[in-house]
Amino acid sequence: MRLSKLIPELSVALVVASIISLPQLALGSPQLSPYVRAKLIERAEQVTGDKFPIVTSTPRGVTVFAVTAPSKDVLAAIDQGFTDLFAVARRHGYQNRLSFSTYTVFIARPDRTKDSAGQYSPDIAVPAGQYAGGYYDQGGYIYAAGMVLAFNPSAFVFAAHERDFSRISNVVRYEGEHIILYYNDRPLYEKTADHSKGGGHPILQ
Repeated sequence: MRLSKLIPELSVALVVASIISLPQLALGSPQLSPYVRAKLIERAEQVTGDKFPIVTSTPRGVTVFAVTAPSKDVLAAIDQGFTDLFAVARRHGYQNRLSFSTYTVFIARPDRTKDSAGQYSPDIAVPAGQYAGGYYDQGGYIYAAGMVLAFNPSAFVFAAHERDFSRISNVVRYEGEHIILYYNDRPLYEKTADHSKGGGHPILQ
């Protein structure tokens, strides 16, 4: 059963990053070994409850696993999000994890497509974790626009969109910020990784 059957709607749509760490599976190479690939897919399936039979890449080289084949507009939106992310990272003097081919993106089925105000908001329902009892808690779960799955290899997941593709670009940039900070500015990463204590995106201006 999809989690959307179990959870009331959140009153507002926000990007909430839930950092779910995999073991350090592969060092130094953007290419995924069969073992790393299998473990990463297993993690994504565990988090979302989906299967990801489609494997493709964006024009700039981001690896994409998806529940259904993403359109050219979706792939372009992913690349645009990383382009924006890398530009702001370079402005801050960061040098690590600024290659498209370093990243893997999963596109899951949304647990909702509209927020309680009726605004288009494809999001994924996940256990509340550190957000339990807080503003985002929907009875043990929250809705998240995107979530980091692993730092090495660098991977995150977001819900499939049928329109408003600029929202994909924003989610890519925002989830990517956590990974960029993890590798380039660990104190700022530690300060901003947990939105349950306040704060949000964009972190890097």
